[in-house]
Amino acid sequence: MSRIDAKFAELKAAGKKAFVAYVMAGDPDYDTSLEVVKGLPAAGVDIIELGVPFTDPMADGPTIQLAGQRALRAGMTLQRTLDMATEFRKDDDTTPIVLMGYYNPIFNRGVDKFLTDAKAAGIDGLIVVDLPPEEDEELCIPAQAAGLNFIRLATPTTDDKRLPKVLQNTSGFVYYVSITGITGAAAAEATDVGPEVARIKSQTDLPVIVGFGIRTPETSRAIASVADGAVVGSAIVSRIADGDSPADVLRFVKGLADGAHSA
Repeated sequence: MSRIDAKFAELKAAGKKAFVAYVMAGDPDYDTSLEVVKGLPAAGVDIIELGVPFTDPMADGPTIQLAGQRALRAGMTLQRTLDMATEFRKDDDTTPIVLMGYYNPIFNRGVDKFLTDAKAAGIDGLIVVDLPPEEDEELCIPAQAAGLNFIRLATPTTDDKRLPKVLQNTSGFVYYVSITGITGAAAAEATDVGPEVARIKSQTDLPVIVGFGIRTPETSRAIASVADGAVVGSAIVSRIADGDSPADVLRFVKGLADGAHSA
Protein backbone atom coordinates (compact mmCIF):
# COMPACT_ATOMS: atom_id res chain seq x y z
CA MET A 1 0.00 0.00 0.00
CA SER A 2 1.44 3.38 -1.03
CA ARG A 3 1.37 6.42 1.24
CA ILE A 4 -1.42 7.76 -1.00
CA ASP A 5 -3.50 4.59 -0.56
CA ALA A 6 -2.87 4.66 3.19
CA LYS A 7 -3.91 8.30 3.44
CA PHE A 8 -7.22 7.72 1.67
CA ALA A 9 -7.91 4.65 3.81
CA GLU A 10 -7.26 6.74 6.94
CA LEU A 11 -9.54 9.54 5.73
CA LYS A 12 -12.30 7.11 4.77
CA ALA A 13 -12.16 5.48 8.19
CA ALA A 14 -12.52 8.94 9.77
CA GLY A 15 -15.36 9.93 7.44
CA LYS A 16 -13.34 12.85 6.07
CA LYS A 17 -12.62 14.22 2.62
CA ALA A 18 -9.08 14.92 1.43
CA PHE A 19 -7.45 18.29 1.08
CA VAL A 20 -4.60 18.48 -1.43
CA ALA A 21 -2.37 21.56 -1.75
CA TYR A 22 -0.19 22.44 -4.72
CA VAL A 23 2.90 24.62 -4.38
CA MET A 24 5.67 25.30 -6.87
CA ALA A 25 8.97 23.95 -5.59
CA GLY A 26 11.48 26.76 -5.15
CA ASP A 27 9.01 29.65 -5.31
CA PRO A 28 10.09 32.32 -4.48
CA ASP A 29 13.32 30.63 -3.35
CA TYR A 30 14.39 27.25 -2.00
CA ASP A 31 14.42 28.08 1.72
CA THR A 32 11.05 29.89 1.76
CA SER A 33 9.46 27.16 -0.32
CA LEU A 34 10.80 24.42 1.96
CA GLU A 35 9.43 26.24 5.01
CA VAL A 36 5.98 26.35 3.42
CA VAL A 37 6.12 22.71 2.31
CA LYS A 38 7.22 21.54 5.77
CA GLY A 39 4.31 23.46 7.33
CA LEU A 40 1.59 22.07 5.06
CA PRO A 41 0.72 18.91 7.05
CA ALA A 42 0.17 20.88 10.28
CA ALA A 43 -2.07 23.23 8.29
CA GLY A 44 -4.32 20.28 7.44
CA VAL A 45 -2.92 19.22 4.07
CA ASP A 46 -3.42 15.51 3.44
CA ILE A 47 -1.43 15.24 0.19
CA ILE A 48 1.20 17.64 -1.13
CA GLU A 49 1.48 18.33 -4.84
CA LEU A 50 4.94 19.65 -5.51
CA GLY A 51 5.29 21.47 -8.80
CA VAL A 52 8.47 20.98 -10.81
CA PRO A 53 9.32 24.28 -12.51
CA PHE A 54 9.47 24.09 -16.29
CA THR A 55 10.01 26.67 -19.02
CA ASP A 56 6.91 25.79 -21.08
CA PRO A 57 4.06 24.85 -18.71
CA MET A 58 1.23 24.55 -21.22
CA ALA A 59 -1.54 23.51 -18.79
CA ASP A 60 -0.83 26.29 -16.30
CA GLY A 61 -2.35 29.72 -16.08
CA PRO A 62 -0.39 32.93 -15.45
CA THR A 63 -0.20 32.49 -11.68
CA ILE A 64 1.59 29.14 -11.80
CA GLN A 65 3.58 30.06 -14.92
CA LEU A 66 5.01 33.04 -13.03
CA ALA A 67 5.72 30.88 -9.99
CA GLY A 68 7.72 28.54 -12.21
CA GLN A 69 9.66 31.47 -13.65
CA ARG A 70 10.47 32.77 -10.17
CA ALA A 71 11.64 29.32 -9.11
CA LEU A 72 13.79 28.87 -12.21
CA ARG A 73 15.38 32.30 -11.69
CA ALA A 74 16.15 31.28 -8.11
CA GLY A 75 18.05 28.25 -9.42
CA MET A 76 15.40 25.55 -8.94
CA THR A 77 15.87 22.34 -10.89
CA LEU A 78 14.40 18.85 -10.91
CA GLN A 79 17.31 17.71 -8.71
CA ARG A 80 16.68 20.46 -6.18
CA THR A 81 12.99 19.56 -6.17
CA LEU A 82 13.96 16.01 -5.25
CA ASP A 83 16.35 17.43 -2.64
CA MET A 84 13.43 19.35 -1.14
CA ALA A 85 11.39 16.15 -0.88
CA THR A 86 14.35 14.38 0.76
CA GLU A 87 14.63 17.20 3.30
CA PHE A 88 10.88 17.06 4.01
CA ARG A 89 11.06 13.32 4.60
CA LYS A 90 13.56 13.78 7.46
CA ASP A 91 10.67 14.99 9.63
CA ASP A 92 7.61 13.47 7.94
CA ASP A 93 7.43 9.92 6.63
CA THR A 94 3.66 9.72 6.22
CA THR A 95 2.35 12.69 4.20
CA PRO A 96 2.19 11.70 0.51
CA ILE A 97 4.08 13.84 -2.02
CA VAL A 98 3.01 13.92 -5.66
CA LEU A 99 5.33 15.54 -8.21
CA MET A 100 3.36 17.51 -10.78
CA GLY A 101 4.93 18.73 -13.96
CA TYR A 102 5.96 17.95 -17.51
CA TYR A 103 7.82 15.13 -19.19
CA ASN A 104 10.76 17.06 -20.64
CA PRO A 105 12.85 17.33 -17.41
CA ILE A 106 12.19 13.65 -16.66
CA PHE A 107 13.11 12.58 -20.19
CA ASN A 108 16.31 14.63 -20.03
CA ARG A 109 17.30 12.97 -16.75
CA GLY A 110 16.44 9.50 -18.05
CA VAL A 111 13.32 7.67 -16.94
CA ASP A 112 15.08 4.88 -15.04
CA LYS A 113 17.35 7.27 -13.16
CA PHE A 114 14.48 9.63 -12.42
CA LEU A 115 12.28 6.87 -11.01
CA THR A 116 15.10 5.51 -8.84
CA ASP A 117 15.91 8.99 -7.53
CA ALA A 118 12.25 9.96 -7.01
CA LYS A 119 11.58 6.81 -5.02
CA ALA A 120 14.69 7.41 -2.91
CA ALA A 121 13.58 11.01 -2.25
CA GLY A 122 10.24 9.81 -0.87
CA ILE A 123 8.03 10.73 -3.82
CA ASP A 124 4.78 8.75 -3.90
CA GLY A 125 3.12 9.69 -7.17
CA LEU A 126 3.43 11.55 -10.45
CA ILE A 127 1.14 13.82 -12.42
CA VAL A 128 2.69 14.44 -15.83
CA VAL A 129 0.16 16.47 -17.77
CA ASP A 130 1.67 16.18 -21.25
CA LEU A 131 1.82 12.37 -21.41
CA PRO A 132 -1.53 10.98 -22.62
CA PRO A 133 -2.54 7.34 -22.05
CA GLU A 134 -1.25 6.44 -25.51
CA GLU A 135 2.25 7.13 -24.13
CA ASP A 136 1.93 4.92 -21.03
CA GLU A 137 4.98 2.85 -21.99
CA GLU A 138 7.13 6.00 -21.70
CA LEU A 139 6.66 6.63 -17.99
CA CYS A 140 3.36 5.49 -16.53
CA ILE A 141 3.99 1.75 -16.62
CA PRO A 142 7.66 2.00 -15.50
CA ALA A 143 6.55 4.32 -12.66
CA GLN A 144 3.95 1.84 -11.46
CA ALA A 145 6.55 -0.94 -11.58
CA ALA A 146 8.86 1.22 -9.46
CA GLY A 147 6.14 1.64 -6.83
CA LEU A 148 5.01 5.16 -7.75
CA ASN A 149 1.37 5.98 -8.34
CA PHE A 150 0.64 7.53 -11.73
CA ILE A 151 -2.25 9.94 -11.40
CA ARG A 152 -4.23 10.87 -14.47
CA LEU A 153 -6.34 13.94 -15.14
CA ALA A 154 -9.92 13.72 -16.38
CA THR A 155 -11.63 16.86 -17.66
CA PRO A 156 -15.11 18.07 -18.67
CA THR A 157 -14.24 17.01 -22.22
CA THR A 158 -13.32 13.43 -21.23
CA ASP A 159 -16.39 11.68 -22.62
CA ASP A 160 -17.61 8.14 -21.91
CA LYS A 161 -15.68 6.78 -24.87
CA ARG A 162 -12.38 8.31 -23.70
CA LEU A 163 -12.75 7.78 -19.95
CA PRO A 164 -11.85 4.04 -19.82
CA LYS A 165 -8.60 4.81 -21.65
CA VAL A 166 -7.77 7.56 -19.14
CA LEU A 167 -8.48 5.25 -16.21
CA GLN A 168 -6.77 2.09 -17.45
CA ASN A 169 -3.34 2.56 -15.83
CA THR A 170 -4.21 5.24 -13.30
CA SER A 171 -3.52 4.62 -9.60
CA GLY A 172 -3.60 6.57 -6.34
CA PHE A 173 -6.48 8.82 -7.31
CA VAL A 174 -8.12 10.45 -10.31
CA TYR A 175 -7.66 14.22 -10.59
CA TYR A 176 -10.81 15.74 -12.08
CA VAL A 177 -10.23 19.16 -13.63
CA SER A 178 -13.39 21.09 -12.81
CA ILE A 179 -13.22 23.59 -15.65
CA THR A 180 -12.22 23.65 -19.28
CA GLY A 181 -8.97 25.56 -19.71
CA ILE A 182 -5.88 26.45 -17.73
CA THR A 183 -5.27 26.65 -13.99
CA GLY A 184 -6.71 29.66 -12.21
CA ALA A 185 -9.06 30.51 -15.07
CA ALA A 186 -12.53 30.27 -13.53
CA ALA A 187 -14.47 29.25 -10.44
CA ALA A 188 -15.47 25.66 -9.82
CA GLU A 189 -19.17 24.95 -9.28
CA ALA A 190 -20.25 21.95 -7.23
CA THR A 191 -23.49 21.65 -9.21
CA ASP A 192 -21.44 21.11 -12.39
CA VAL A 193 -18.82 18.92 -10.75
CA GLY A 194 -21.06 16.50 -8.86
CA PRO A 195 -22.53 14.63 -11.85
CA GLU A 196 -19.09 14.38 -13.49
CA VAL A 197 -17.54 12.91 -10.35
CA ALA A 198 -20.38 10.39 -10.15
CA ARG A 199 -19.79 9.45 -13.79
CA ILE A 200 -16.09 8.81 -13.15
CA LYS A 201 -16.77 6.89 -9.93
CA SER A 202 -19.13 4.60 -11.82
CA GLN A 203 -16.09 3.37 -13.75
CA THR A 204 -13.38 3.23 -11.07
CA ASP A 205 -12.92 2.45 -7.38
CA LEU A 206 -10.21 5.12 -7.11
CA PRO A 207 -10.87 8.32 -5.14
CA VAL A 208 -11.78 11.30 -7.32
CA ILE A 209 -10.21 14.60 -6.26
CA VAL A 210 -11.31 17.86 -7.85
CA GLY A 211 -9.05 20.80 -8.67
CA PHE A 212 -8.90 24.05 -10.65
CA GLY A 213 -11.09 27.03 -9.71
CA ILE A 214 -11.10 26.58 -5.90
CA ARG A 215 -10.06 29.71 -4.03
CA THR A 216 -12.07 29.93 -0.80
CA PRO A 217 -12.91 27.69 2.18
CA GLU A 218 -16.55 27.77 1.07
CA THR A 219 -15.75 26.47 -2.42
CA SER A 220 -13.34 23.93 -0.94
CA ARG A 221 -16.17 22.61 1.24
CA ALA A 222 -18.71 22.62 -1.60
CA ILE A 223 -16.43 20.75 -4.00
CA ALA A 224 -15.28 18.24 -1.37
CA SER A 225 -18.94 17.53 -0.57
CA VAL A 226 -19.49 16.10 -4.07
CA ALA A 227 -16.07 14.40 -4.47
CA ASP A 228 -13.47 12.60 -2.37
CA GLY A 229 -11.58 15.82 -1.82
CA ALA A 230 -10.40 19.14 -3.21
CA VAL A 231 -7.13 20.46 -4.64
CA VAL A 232 -6.06 24.10 -4.38
CA GLY A 233 -3.06 25.49 -6.23
CA SER A 234 -3.31 28.93 -7.83
CA ALA A 235 -4.94 30.57 -4.79
CA ILE A 236 -2.05 29.41 -2.57
CA VAL A 237 0.60 30.32 -5.13
CA SER A 238 -0.97 33.80 -5.42
CA ARG A 239 -0.35 34.38 -1.71
CA ILE A 240 3.29 33.44 -2.15
CA ALA A 241 3.52 35.76 -5.17
CA ASP A 242 2.08 38.60 -3.08
CA GLY A 243 4.94 38.20 -0.62
CA ASP A 244 2.92 36.73 2.25
CA SER A 245 5.09 35.17 4.93
CA PRO A 246 5.14 31.37 5.18
CA ALA A 247 3.08 31.69 8.37
CA ASP A 248 0.43 33.76 6.57
CA VAL A 249 0.38 31.36 3.61
CA LEU A 250 -0.10 28.42 5.97
CA ARG A 251 -2.95 30.20 7.80
CA PHE A 252 -4.68 30.64 4.45
CA VAL A 253 -4.09 26.98 3.61
CA LYS A 254 -5.56 25.92 6.96
CA GLY A 255 -8.81 27.72 6.14
CA LEU A 256 -9.05 25.88 2.84
CA ALA A 257 -8.24 22.55 4.50
CA ASP A 258 -10.81 23.14 7.22
CA GLY A 259 -13.37 23.81 4.49
CA ALA A 260 -12.68 20.50 2.74
CA HIS A 261 -12.59 18.58 6.01
CA SER A 262 -15.98 19.97 7.07
CA ALA A 263 -17.70 18.64 3.93
